[in-house]
Amino acid sequence: MNIGVPKEIKAQENRVALLPSAAYQLTRRGHRVIVETNAGAGTGFTDAAYAAAGAEVVATHAEVFERGDLIVKVKEPLEEEWPLLREGQILFTYLHLAASKKLTDALLARKITGIAYETVEVNRRLPLLEPMSEIAGRMSVLVGGVYLAKHHGGCGVLLGGVPGVLPGKVVVIGGGTAGVNAARMATGLGADVTILDVDVERMRFLDITLHTAHTLYSSHAHILEMLPEVDLLIGAVLVPGSKAPKLINREMMRVMKPGSVFVDIAIDQGGCAETSRATTHHDPVFVEEEVTHYCVANMPAAYARTATEALTNVTYRYIELIADLGFTGALAKDRNLIGGVNLFDGKVTCKGVAEAHGLECHEPGAFGW
Repeated sequence: MNIGVPKEIKAQENRVALLPSAAYQLTRRGHRVIVETNAGAGTGFTDAAYAAAGAEVVATHAEVFERGDLIVKVKEPLEEEWPLLREGQILFTYLHLAASKKLTDALLARKITGIAYETVEVNRRLPLLEPMSEIAGRMSVLVGGVYLAKHHGGCGVLLGGVPGVLPGKVVVIGGGTAGVNAARMATGLGADVTILDVDVERMRFLDITLHTAHTLYSSHAHILEMLPEVDLLIGAVLVPGSKAPKLINREMMRVMKPGSVFVDIAIDQGGCAETSRATTHHDPVFVEEEVTHYCVANMPAAYARTATEALTNVTYRYIELIADLGFTGALAKDRNLIGGVNLFDGKVTCKGVAEAHGLECHEPGAFGW
């Protein structure tokens, strides 16, 4: 199979979807890997490294899409990339379709086969999303601490405090992978951490494993109760394949302290606050209701080398499977991959995406998978 690896063109997106070592494995299996020049430059992987691995390095974005039967990316295709996609082509990437009707319609019109990393589910886990959630969760505390500094417009609270001074208060909404990693980083700094979730069994697990963090059942009333005292609020909610629920409205944001910070990890799924809007690494924050909002939609790209290695660790086996067996053969071999298929033959096959945009959802059985 011809596997295309384009250079990411999203603002400040330095990750690449395939390591040279992975390209080497694929070429040894008889596949052709077509890599756009400088695709790995942001992570320190040179064109020479890909060429040495047996990949063919090409000069243009368009050539990768033209020749690739399977296009492997990190982020969803941007508008200028839509015309490059062709009917029947397999696109394997983070799609986040529930957050964009325009993107969904464009990909449906081109009848591409869209497999989303973030909806591949194995034993109630999302293994292709977890590494990026781990990075975003840990990073949320780092950036939150930076923007709490007075010279960044923050309230001047050091999360860990010092002897004789109470630590900052951190509230994490969502006890999934991103939330747990945020809580771990915050407790490691010595902050006063509370993590909210609706799954009681999950809270029992968090209570045992996080030790110094508090757990609280997530409800509108409990969130509202916590907000006046919080210094750093982290939104880490996730409904796989669906838009993030808006758990924080503008009125709730108004009760937070001036100079406090809100990091919305859920922004790539539309964000979990009414006041959220996507930002970039070059212009990462804005202020609403006197609260600094950090809403970068590709947070892990800040640590592109780590993120690329972690991503390829979990995606490679599926890339190899699709390349070796083809789309339907891969689905037959590993039924977990079916959950990743969001679009097929101009139809939506993911319930969350269909519900987000009021479209009909076609069950996998309708295609004989």
